[in-house]
Amino acid sequence: MTDDTQRSAYEPDHASPPGDLIQEHLETLGISARELARRCGRSGKLMAEITAGKAPIEPETALQLERVLNIPASVWIKMEAAYQLHQAQKAEAAVLAASYPWASKFPLKELCERKFLTRPSDKSAQVKELLKFFGVGNVKACEERLGDLLAVDFRTSTSFKNDNLSLAAWLRIGELRAAGIETADYDREKFVHALREIRELSLISIELAIPALVEKCAAAGVAFVLEKGLPKIRASGISRWLTPRKALIQQSLRYKSDDHFWFTFFHEAAHILLHSRKGIFIDMTKGPGSADPKQEAEANVWAADFLVPSAAMRSFVLTFAGGEGEVRKFAAKQKIAPGIIVGQLQHNGVIGFAALNGLKARYGWSDE
Repeated sequence: MTDDTQRSAYEPDHASPPGDLIQEHLETLGISARELARRCGRSGKLMAEITAGKAPIEPETALQLERVLNIPASVWIKMEAAYQLHQAQKAEAAVLAASYPWASKFPLKELCERKFLTRPSDKSAQVKELLKFFGVGNVKACEERLGDLLAVDFRTSTSFKNDNLSLAAWLRIGELRAAGIETADYDREKFVHALREIRELSLISIELAIPALVEKCAAAGVAFVLEKGLPKIRASGISRWLTPRKALIQQSLRYKSDDHFWFTFFHEAAHILLHSRKGIFIDMTKGPGSADPKQEAEANVWAADFLVPSAAMRSFVLTFAGGEGEVRKFAAKQKIAPGIIVGQLQHNGVIGFAALNGLKARYGWSDE
Protein backbone atom coordinates (compact mmCIF):
# COMPACT_ATOMS: atom_id res chain seq x y z
CA MET A 1 0.00 0.00 0.00
CA THR A 2 1.41 3.43 -0.90
CA ASP A 3 1.68 6.34 1.51
CA ASP A 4 -1.10 8.15 -0.38
CA THR A 5 -3.39 5.13 -0.03
CA GLN A 6 -2.56 4.90 3.66
CA ARG A 7 -3.40 8.56 4.19
CA SER A 8 -6.70 8.21 2.32
CA ALA A 9 -7.76 5.11 4.28
CA TYR A 10 -10.33 5.73 6.96
CA GLU A 11 -8.54 6.35 10.29
CA PRO A 12 -11.02 7.21 13.02
CA ASP A 13 -9.75 9.62 15.66
CA HIS A 14 -12.25 8.43 18.24
CA ALA A 15 -13.72 5.10 19.23
CA SER A 16 -17.18 5.33 17.76
CA PRO A 17 -18.98 2.09 16.88
CA PRO A 18 -18.61 0.93 13.25
CA GLY A 19 -22.38 1.19 12.97
CA ASP A 20 -22.03 4.98 12.83
CA LEU A 21 -20.01 4.71 9.62
CA ILE A 22 -22.45 2.17 8.20
CA GLN A 23 -25.33 4.55 8.90
CA GLU A 24 -23.54 7.39 7.09
CA HIS A 25 -23.13 5.23 3.98
CA LEU A 26 -26.74 4.06 4.13
CA GLU A 27 -27.87 7.67 4.06
CA THR A 28 -25.52 8.42 1.17
CA LEU A 29 -26.74 5.41 -0.79
CA GLY A 30 -30.34 6.02 0.19
CA ILE A 31 -30.93 2.45 1.35
CA SER A 32 -32.12 0.92 4.61
CA ALA A 33 -30.31 -1.40 6.96
CA ARG A 34 -32.66 -4.15 5.82
CA GLU A 35 -31.61 -3.60 2.20
CA LEU A 36 -27.96 -3.63 3.22
CA ALA A 37 -28.58 -6.89 5.02
CA ARG A 38 -30.19 -8.34 1.88
CA ARG A 39 -27.23 -7.30 -0.27
CA CYS A 40 -24.79 -8.80 2.26
CA GLY A 41 -26.82 -11.96 2.56
CA ARG A 42 -27.32 -11.45 6.30
CA SER A 43 -30.41 -11.19 8.49
CA GLY A 44 -32.07 -7.82 8.88
CA LYS A 45 -31.99 -8.20 12.66
CA LEU A 46 -28.22 -8.70 12.72
CA MET A 47 -27.55 -5.71 10.48
CA ALA A 48 -29.85 -3.52 12.57
CA GLU A 49 -27.96 -4.53 15.71
CA ILE A 50 -24.60 -3.84 14.03
CA THR A 51 -25.79 -0.44 12.85
CA ALA A 52 -27.00 0.37 16.37
CA GLY A 53 -23.67 -0.74 17.88
CA LYS A 54 -25.28 -3.64 19.73
CA ALA A 55 -23.55 -6.44 17.81
CA PRO A 56 -19.89 -6.67 16.69
CA ILE A 57 -18.70 -6.90 13.12
CA GLU A 58 -17.25 -10.36 12.58
CA PRO A 59 -14.59 -11.00 9.86
CA GLU A 60 -17.14 -12.64 7.56
CA THR A 61 -19.44 -9.61 7.81
CA ALA A 62 -16.49 -7.27 7.24
CA LEU A 63 -15.69 -9.03 3.97
CA GLN A 64 -19.32 -8.67 2.84
CA LEU A 65 -19.40 -4.97 3.76
CA GLU A 66 -16.20 -4.48 1.78
CA ARG A 67 -17.93 -5.67 -1.39
CA VAL A 68 -21.17 -3.78 -0.79
CA LEU A 69 -19.87 -0.46 0.59
CA ASN A 70 -16.42 -0.49 -1.05
CA ILE A 71 -14.61 -0.01 2.27
CA PRO A 72 -11.80 -2.51 3.02
CA ALA A 73 -12.64 -5.27 5.48
CA SER A 74 -9.53 -4.33 7.44
CA VAL A 75 -11.07 -0.91 8.18
CA TRP A 76 -14.20 -2.49 9.63
CA ILE A 77 -12.12 -4.90 11.74
CA LYS A 78 -9.88 -2.09 13.05
CA MET A 79 -12.88 0.10 13.86
CA GLU A 80 -14.56 -2.75 15.71
CA ALA A 81 -11.40 -3.56 17.64
CA ALA A 82 -10.84 0.11 18.56
CA TYR A 83 -14.44 0.45 19.71
CA GLN A 84 -14.38 -2.74 21.78
CA LEU A 85 -11.05 -1.73 23.34
CA HIS A 86 -12.42 1.71 24.18
CA GLN A 87 -15.46 0.17 25.83
CA ALA A 88 -13.27 -2.20 27.84
CA GLN A 89 -11.03 0.68 28.92
CA LYS A 90 -14.03 2.67 30.14
CA ALA A 91 -15.29 -0.28 32.15
CA GLU A 92 -11.84 -1.01 33.54
CA ALA A 93 -11.27 2.63 34.50
CA ALA A 94 -14.28 2.49 36.80
CA VAL A 95 -13.04 -0.71 38.43
CA LEU A 96 -9.51 0.67 38.85
CA ALA A 97 -10.77 3.94 40.34
CA ALA A 98 -12.71 1.94 42.93
CA SER A 99 -9.46 0.13 43.81
CA TYR A 100 -7.54 3.35 44.55
CA PRO A 101 -7.92 3.05 48.37
CA TRP A 102 -6.09 -0.28 48.06
CA ALA A 103 -3.36 1.21 45.85
CA SER A 104 -2.89 4.25 48.09
CA LYS A 105 -1.49 2.02 50.84
CA PHE A 106 1.63 1.42 48.76
CA PRO A 107 4.58 3.86 48.91
CA LEU A 108 3.45 5.63 45.74
CA LYS A 109 5.39 8.83 46.44
CA GLU A 110 8.69 7.00 46.84
CA LEU A 111 8.06 4.85 43.76
CA CYS A 112 7.47 8.06 41.79
CA GLU A 113 10.69 9.57 43.12
CA ARG A 114 12.55 6.50 41.90
CA LYS A 115 10.91 6.83 38.46
CA PHE A 116 8.91 3.59 38.65
CA LEU A 117 5.60 5.50 38.61
CA THR A 118 4.63 8.89 37.19
CA ARG A 119 1.76 9.58 39.65
CA PRO A 120 -0.88 10.81 37.18
CA SER A 121 -3.74 12.84 38.64
CA ASP A 122 -6.35 10.30 37.54
CA LYS A 123 -6.85 7.67 40.25
CA SER A 124 -7.58 4.83 37.84
CA ALA A 125 -4.36 5.62 35.98
CA GLN A 126 -2.42 5.48 39.25
CA VAL A 127 -3.79 2.02 39.98
CA LYS A 128 -3.00 0.96 36.42
CA GLU A 129 0.62 2.12 36.81
CA LEU A 130 0.97 0.22 40.08
CA LEU A 131 -0.32 -2.97 38.47
CA LYS A 132 2.10 -2.47 35.59
CA PHE A 133 4.93 -1.98 38.11
CA PHE A 134 4.19 -5.38 39.62
CA GLY A 135 3.70 -6.89 36.16
CA VAL A 136 0.13 -8.05 36.75
CA GLY A 137 -3.22 -7.56 35.02
CA ASN A 138 -5.59 -6.79 37.89
CA VAL A 139 -5.84 -6.34 41.65
CA LYS A 140 -6.57 -10.00 42.35
CA ALA A 141 -3.49 -11.08 40.43
CA CYS A 142 -1.47 -8.44 42.26
CA GLU A 143 -2.55 -9.77 45.64
CA GLU A 144 -1.42 -13.23 44.61
CA ARG A 145 1.87 -11.75 43.40
CA LEU A 146 2.35 -10.04 46.76
CA GLY A 147 1.91 -13.39 48.45
CA ASP A 148 4.60 -14.86 46.22
CA LEU A 149 7.00 -11.99 46.88
CA LEU A 150 6.51 -12.08 50.64
CA ALA A 151 6.72 -15.88 50.81
CA VAL A 152 3.27 -16.13 52.39
CA ASP A 153 -0.07 -17.52 51.31
CA PHE A 154 -2.26 -14.51 50.62
CA ARG A 155 -5.36 -16.64 51.00
CA THR A 156 -4.65 -16.95 54.72
CA SER A 157 -4.13 -13.20 55.16
CA THR A 158 -7.11 -10.89 54.86
CA SER A 159 -4.83 -7.91 54.28
CA PHE A 160 -1.21 -6.85 54.19
CA LYS A 161 0.16 -4.23 56.54
CA ASN A 162 1.61 -1.07 55.07
CA ASP A 163 5.15 -2.16 55.88
CA ASN A 164 4.59 -5.43 54.01
CA LEU A 165 3.31 -3.55 50.98
CA SER A 166 6.46 -1.40 51.05
CA LEU A 167 8.52 -4.55 51.41
CA ALA A 168 6.80 -6.12 48.40
CA ALA A 169 7.48 -2.96 46.37
CA TRP A 170 11.15 -3.04 47.40
CA LEU A 171 11.40 -6.69 46.38
CA ARG A 172 9.82 -5.88 43.03
CA ILE A 173 12.37 -3.12 42.47
CA GLY A 174 15.05 -5.75 43.04
CA GLU A 175 13.52 -7.91 40.33
CA LEU A 176 13.44 -5.03 37.89
CA ARG A 177 17.01 -3.98 38.67
CA ALA A 178 18.21 -7.56 38.35
CA ALA A 179 16.57 -7.85 34.94
CA GLY A 180 19.08 -5.28 33.74
CA ILE A 181 22.05 -7.29 34.98
CA GLU A 182 23.34 -9.81 32.47
CA THR A 183 24.52 -12.93 34.24
CA ALA A 184 26.07 -16.23 33.26
CA ASP A 185 24.18 -19.41 34.12
CA TYR A 186 24.52 -20.15 37.81
CA ASP A 187 27.54 -22.25 38.70
CA ARG A 188 28.00 -23.18 42.35
CA GLU A 189 31.75 -23.73 42.10
CA LYS A 190 32.25 -20.40 40.35
CA PHE A 191 30.09 -18.66 42.96
CA VAL A 192 32.14 -20.04 45.84
CA HIS A 193 35.31 -18.93 44.04
CA ALA A 194 33.79 -15.48 43.51
CA LEU A 195 32.91 -15.24 47.21
CA ARG A 196 36.55 -15.82 48.15
CA GLU A 197 37.54 -12.89 45.95
CA ILE A 198 34.63 -10.73 47.12
CA ARG A 199 35.66 -11.24 50.75
CA GLU A 200 38.75 -9.09 50.19
CA LEU A 201 36.68 -6.28 48.67
CA SER A 202 35.87 -5.25 52.24
CA LEU A 203 39.36 -3.72 52.32
CA ILE A 204 38.52 -1.07 49.71
CA SER A 205 35.95 1.72 49.59
CA ILE A 206 32.34 0.71 49.07
CA GLU A 207 32.21 2.86 45.91
CA LEU A 208 34.90 0.68 44.33
CA ALA A 209 33.74 -2.55 45.93
CA ILE A 210 30.15 -2.57 44.65
CA PRO A 211 30.92 -2.58 40.89
CA ALA A 212 33.46 -5.37 41.41
CA LEU A 213 31.02 -7.31 43.59
CA VAL A 214 28.28 -7.03 40.95
CA GLU A 215 30.65 -8.20 38.21
CA LYS A 216 31.99 -11.19 40.14
CA CYS A 217 28.53 -12.32 41.20
CA ALA A 218 27.16 -11.96 37.67
CA ALA A 219 29.94 -14.15 36.28
CA ALA A 220 28.72 -16.93 38.59
CA GLY A 221 25.01 -16.51 37.84
CA VAL A 222 23.99 -14.23 40.71
CA ALA A 223 22.62 -10.70 40.30
CA PHE A 224 23.51 -8.33 43.13
CA VAL A 225 21.30 -5.30 43.75
CA LEU A 226 21.90 -2.60 46.34
CA GLU A 227 18.64 -0.68 46.71
CA LYS A 228 17.75 1.85 49.37
CA GLY A 229 14.93 0.59 51.55
CA LEU A 230 11.42 1.98 51.30
CA PRO A 231 9.60 3.48 54.33
CA LYS A 232 8.49 1.22 57.16
CA ILE A 233 10.45 -1.87 56.17
CA ARG A 234 13.11 -3.61 58.20
CA ALA A 235 14.55 -5.82 55.49
CA SER A 236 18.31 -5.98 55.62
CA GLY A 237 18.72 -8.34 52.69
CA ILE A 238 17.06 -11.03 50.63
CA SER A 239 18.16 -13.94 48.51
CA ARG A 240 16.03 -15.74 45.97
CA TRP A 241 16.03 -17.48 42.62
CA LEU A 242 14.62 -15.51 39.72
CA THR A 243 15.01 -18.44 37.32
CA PRO A 244 16.62 -21.87 37.67
CA ARG A 245 19.80 -20.31 36.28
CA LYS A 246 19.79 -16.88 37.94
CA ALA A 247 19.79 -15.98 41.63
CA LEU A 248 19.41 -12.58 43.27
CA ILE A 249 20.95 -11.03 46.35
CA GLN A 250 19.40 -7.68 47.28
CA GLN A 251 20.47 -5.46 50.17
CA SER A 252 19.14 -2.25 51.66
CA LEU A 253 22.25 -0.91 53.47
CA ARG A 254 20.52 -0.78 56.83
CA TYR A 255 22.77 0.40 59.69
CA LYS A 256 25.23 1.64 57.04
CA SER A 257 28.31 0.00 58.52
CA ASP A 258 30.76 -2.33 56.83
CA ASP A 259 30.38 -5.16 59.34
CA HIS A 260 26.62 -5.31 58.82
CA PHE A 261 26.83 -4.92 55.05
CA TRP A 262 29.35 -7.68 54.51
CA PHE A 263 27.83 -10.10 56.99
CA THR A 264 24.44 -9.60 55.34
CA PHE A 265 25.91 -10.29 51.92
CA PHE A 266 27.56 -13.54 52.95
CA HIS A 267 24.48 -14.54 54.94
CA GLU A 268 22.39 -14.21 51.77
CA ALA A 269 25.05 -16.05 49.77
CA ALA A 270 24.76 -18.89 52.26
CA HIS A 271 21.02 -19.19 51.59
CA ILE A 272 21.78 -19.55 47.88
CA LEU A 273 24.45 -22.18 48.50
CA LEU A 274 22.72 -24.17 51.24
CA HIS A 275 18.97 -23.89 50.90
CA SER A 276 16.05 -24.56 48.56
CA ARG A 277 15.70 -22.68 45.30
CA LYS A 278 11.96 -22.46 45.84
CA GLY A 279 12.07 -20.07 48.80
CA ILE A 280 12.49 -16.32 49.13
CA PHE A 281 14.73 -15.62 52.10
CA ILE A 282 13.87 -12.25 53.59
CA ASP A 283 16.17 -11.33 56.45
CA MET A 284 15.15 -8.62 58.89
CA THR A 285 17.40 -6.51 61.06
CA LYS A 286 15.07 -7.25 63.96
CA GLY A 287 12.76 -10.18 64.38
CA PRO A 288 12.47 -13.32 62.28
CA GLY A 289 12.71 -13.31 58.53
CA SER A 290 11.04 -15.71 56.17
CA ALA A 291 13.54 -18.55 56.66
CA ASP A 292 13.00 -21.08 59.44
CA PRO A 293 15.25 -20.83 62.53
CA LYS A 294 17.43 -23.73 61.42
CA GLN A 295 18.09 -22.16 58.03
CA GLU A 296 18.84 -18.79 59.62
CA ALA A 297 21.28 -20.41 62.06
CA GLU A 298 22.98 -22.29 59.23
CA ALA A 299 23.35 -19.11 57.18
CA ASN A 300 24.70 -17.21 60.18
CA VAL A 301 27.29 -19.86 61.00
CA TRP A 302 28.36 -20.21 57.38
CA ALA A 303 28.72 -16.45 56.87
CA ALA A 304 30.63 -15.90 60.12
CA ASP A 305 33.03 -18.76 59.42
CA PHE A 306 33.55 -17.72 55.78
CA LEU A 307 34.39 -14.17 56.80
CA VAL A 308 36.59 -15.18 59.74
CA PRO A 309 37.44 -18.87 60.17
CA SER A 310 36.09 -19.95 63.55
CA ALA A 311 39.38 -21.57 64.63
CA ALA A 312 41.28 -18.36 63.92
CA MET A 313 38.70 -16.28 65.77
CA ARG A 314 38.81 -18.54 68.84
CA SER A 315 42.59 -18.34 68.91
CA PHE A 316 42.48 -14.54 68.63
CA VAL A 317 39.92 -14.14 71.40
CA LEU A 318 42.08 -16.16 73.84
CA THR A 319 44.78 -13.46 73.81
CA PHE A 320 42.69 -10.42 72.90
CA ALA A 321 43.14 -7.57 75.41
CA GLY A 322 40.67 -5.18 73.79
CA GLY A 323 42.97 -2.93 71.80
CA GLU A 324 42.42 -1.43 68.37
CA GLY A 325 45.90 -2.40 67.27
CA GLU A 326 45.19 -6.05 67.98
CA VAL A 327 42.08 -5.95 65.85
CA ARG A 328 43.87 -4.21 62.99
CA LYS A 329 46.72 -6.73 63.05
CA PHE A 330 44.37 -9.72 63.13
CA ALA A 331 42.19 -8.24 60.36
CA ALA A 332 45.24 -7.66 58.17
CA LYS A 333 46.29 -11.27 58.68
CA GLN A 334 42.81 -12.42 57.67
CA LYS A 335 42.77 -10.00 54.70
CA ILE A 336 39.50 -8.49 55.81
CA ALA A 337 38.26 -5.12 57.09
CA PRO A 338 38.79 -4.56 60.85
CA GLY A 339 35.18 -3.44 61.21
CA ILE A 340 34.04 -6.96 60.37
CA ILE A 341 36.20 -8.32 63.21
CA VAL A 342 34.67 -5.76 65.57
CA GLY A 343 31.17 -6.74 64.51
CA GLN A 344 31.81 -10.41 65.25
CA LEU A 345 33.45 -9.63 68.60
CA GLN A 346 30.40 -7.57 69.55
CA HIS A 347 27.95 -10.21 68.34
CA ASN A 348 29.75 -12.93 70.30
CA GLY A 349 29.77 -10.84 73.48
CA VAL A 350 33.55 -10.49 73.63
CA ILE A 351 33.21 -6.69 73.71
CA GLY A 352 30.24 -4.37 74.19
CA PHE A 353 28.28 -2.98 71.27
CA ALA A 354 29.73 0.48 71.93
CA ALA A 355 33.34 -0.71 71.88
CA LEU A 356 35.77 -0.17 68.99
CA ASN A 357 33.11 1.20 66.65
CA GLY A 358 35.68 3.65 65.32
CA LEU A 359 37.14 0.75 63.35
CA LYS A 360 33.95 0.31 61.37
CA ALA A 361 33.57 1.98 57.99
CA ARG A 362 30.37 4.00 57.63
CA TYR A 363 28.35 4.06 54.42
CA GLY A 364 25.66 6.38 53.12
CA TRP A 365 23.48 7.18 50.10
CA SER A 366 24.35 10.02 47.75
CA ASP A 367 21.01 11.77 48.44
CA GLU A 368 21.54 11.90 52.20
